Amino acid sequence: MSRLLAIDTATEACSAALWIDGELHEQYAEAPREHAKRLLPMVETLLAEASLKLGDLDALAFGRGPGSFTGVRIAAGMAQGLAFSVGLPVVPVSTLAALAQGAADVEHPRLLAAIDARMGEVYWARYLLGADGLVSLDGDERVCAPEDAPVPSDGGWFGVGSGWKTYEERLATCLGNVVSGFDGARYPRASDVARLAVPVYERGAALPAERAIPVYLRDRVANKPG
Repeated sequence: MSRLLAIDTATEACSAALWIDGELHEQYAEAPREHAKRLLPMVETLLAEASLKLGDLDALAFGRGPGSFTGVRIAAGMAQGLAFSVGLPVVPVSTLAALAQGAADVEHPRLLAAIDARMGEVYWARYLLGADGLVSLDGDERVCAPEDAPVPSDGGWFGVGSGWKTYEERLATCLGNVVSGFDGARYPRASDVARLAVPVYERGAALPAERAIPVYLRDRVANKPG
C-alpha cells in the first residue's frame, strides 16, 4: 500500500490529490493564471485533513505536460521542491494520459486526447483502456495541426480535452466516422495523475527529485531565447 501526493497545473485547471492506500481525496479548481497562488494551499489542506506531513508520504507525482508552458513549469518546479525538501521520489505522468484516464470507462475504452496547444495546434495522443482500469499510450504523443492528427484505422473512439472544443470542426473533418463523440470541457485532474502514478511507484520505477522535468513537445517555442 502507498501514500502519494499528486499535482497538476498544465491547463486551465489546477488540482492536487492525495492517494492513501487506495482512497483518493482531491482539491480542484478551474482558475486560469492562479495556479501558483492556489496549488500550495490545496496541498496543505489535503495533508492537514488527512493528519499527515509531507514526509509521511512515499512519493510525489505531477502532470509533466504537455500543456501550458507556465503551468507545466509550476507543477514540475513545485514537485521537485517539495520532493527535495523531504527526500521523496517523483513520478512524472503525462497530462494527456491523465486527461484520457478521467474519461475512460466501459463505454469509452478508446480515447483521443487533445489539449489546445494554441497557435492553431493540439497536443494529441491515443489511449486504450486496459483490464487493470488504466489507460496506456497507443502510438506517440505529438503536437500538430488538427488536420494532421493521425486517423485510427477503426471506429469507436471518444474525443476528450479542450482541443476538441477549440477545433471541433477541423477535427471532425479530419477524423470522419471514427469518433463516437467527445467531451471538450474536461481537463486533466490530479486524481487521475495519482491513479496512473501509483503502479509506477509500486513497481519501483519512481525517479529522484532532480528528474522532475517538464515535457513541452513544442520545445522550439519553450526554449526560445529571451
